[in-house]
Amino acid sequence: MDRRRHGDWAPLTAVRVTTSRPDGAGAEFVARTGIGWSAFDDPMTVEVWQPPGGNAPGDEPGRCEVAKRGRVVLGRAGFSVIPLAAGRCRVDWDEDVTVTPHRVTGRAGPLLSFAGRVGFGATLRAMARDVERQSR
Repeated sequence: MDRRRHGDWAPLTAVRVTTSRPDGAGAEFVARTGIGWSAFDDPMTVEVWQPPGGNAPGDEPGRCEVAKRGRVVLGRAGFSVIPLAAGRCRVDWDEDVTVTPHRVTGRAGPLLSFAGRVGFGATLRAMARDVERQSR
């Protein structure tokens, strides 16, 4: 888990780790997203860290969950890595977040939701391409 690489896949985002250890429960990092005055920090703390039990189908999946505790984005995000046959895996990503301030986001909710889905989709596709390229 190299959090600093997240910025390679997520548009307009740079990540810095703010604890001595970048992984494991208690690790903290900040994703800075945006350009100029519209940029914001998304500080996160790893609350669940469970490495996979192995690489074979049926082995225990890996799981990471973070608490998002910023002024703009609050909530939780996580992903599981499920081993599949032939050295492959499936990544399940989930988020339950609130974007603030509500006086701004209330009317823009549908647009923000759409932008989030597009952004997360692009990020996950870029990450998958990178991982698949490295495994060849």
